[in-house]
Amino acid sequence: MKKEIENIEDIKVFVDDFYTRVRTEELIGPIFMENIEDWRPHLDKMYAFWNAALFGVHGFRGNPFAKHAPLNIGRPHFERWLELFYATIDEHFEGFIAEDAKKRAELMASMFLTRLQQLNGNSDRVIV
Repeated sequence: MKKEIENIEDIKVFVDDFYTRVRTEELIGPIFMENIEDWRPHLDKMYAFWNAALFGVHGFRGNPFAKHAPLNIGRPHFERWLELFYATIDEHFEGFIAEDAKKRAELMASMFLTRLQQLNGNSDRVIV
């Protein structure tokens, strides 16, 4: 039975499942695998990110866009990322916070894509 996302333990469920899917996905998986050597710090950062985004809990530090700017990624990558994210959320959760997580992911993907396009292929000029 699906439930609402209520706490950090629920966040860990969707983050862990999502990145398990990402690692084996043929379009975006290789990009993640080439750029993340140790998954534990990345997952811990994602738990903190989503805990801050969904529940306002302090603890996330970082500049996600700066990490993505040097990567050779575009619209198809963000579309596939969103498909996997939505599927992961929908498999485990329902309700207001689950829908909010999907909306926030969509906004983040849109913002990242727009900012990457503003770089005009120049990944050395990071917009922060």
